Amino acid sequence: MAGCKVTVCIPTYNYASFIAETIESILSQNFTDYELLIVDDNSTDNTVSVVEPYVRRDPRIRFIVNPSNLGMVENWNYCLNLAEGEYIKYVFGDDLLASPDAIGRMASLLDADSSVSLVCSARNFINDRSEVINMVSRFEKTGVLHGTDVINLCLIRQGNLIGEPTVVMFRKEQASRGFRLNYRQIVDLEMWFHLLEQGAFAYIKEPLCSFRIHERQQTVKNRENLSDLNDVFYLLDDYLHKEYITLSPFMKKYMKYDHLYGIWKLYKKRKISREAAADLINSNFSFFSFKCWYPFYKVFKPCFKVYKKFAGRSDIYCGIAA
Repeated sequence: MAGCKVTVCIPTYNYASFIAETIESILSQNFTDYELLIVDDNSTDNTVSVVEPYVRRDPRIRFIVNPSNLGMVENWNYCLNLAEGEYIKYVFGDDLLASPDAIGRMASLLDADSSVSLVCSARNFINDRSEVINMVSRFEKTGVLHGTDVINLCLIRQGNLIGEPTVVMFRKEQASRGFRLNYRQIVDLEMWFHLLEQGAFAYIKEPLCSFRIHERQQTVKNRENLSDLNDVFYLLDDYLHKEYITLSPFMKKYMKYDHLYGIWKLYKKRKISREAAADLINSNFSFFSFKCWYPFYKVFKPCFKVYKKFAGRSDIYCGIAA
């Protein structure tokens, strides 16, 4: 499928119970100029026996089984390196495309505007029975936004307003650097920031994709084993110094302190040791400064909650997507 418009990447691990439905949602797309690249990260379940009949049936499907387990982020990058398409559309092995027009609508926005680096849609949250339990749309309307405005908005609101890899499409060339291996939980958000430094953000308010919530997903495991505690520090260190960041010096310090205070609360809840919490605080702020800042933090936090709620209204839109 060299020269195809889109590579749909399914990096998967032990999702045999979901992946057939994932593949069906892709094969039912109205847009056909794509290859489907499935990379199984050495699953221990029957993923291979589920996927192989689809490979025999459709020549657009490439199926690769890693000889050993690479890990989540490394497997995402392996998919990216193998992709032949101009555009990249991830769909995880437990997620779905919620509309037969999902790939076509996203690709058309990249085709229509060379300044757009990242396309995103609203998404459904589904359970392990594929029932919609919620629909999430973080932006007010379909439209085009300046990329750096979206970065600022995510930082101000302290969250990934864009969403998971399943809900976006982007240009392979602009993502050639790959996902950063030192991140564990917000590795996708860091990549979105990297792409949005290069161009605009196109948003579709309709839920074109479905993200599955279940106990076996990697994000749940990361939260349980607390392997993601450094991710926010990495992100703030990587991006707060950029010239386009509009936050004041006080706000930048507040955001780092807010995450440190969350770590301190983990100690208070006995989820980590006092020593582990103190080490993380000392490596990013100093424990003495942490204690000194506490009164200011408690006074300012309610004001920040109000500010965060109303930050980034419709005036950040620079046009309306077709």
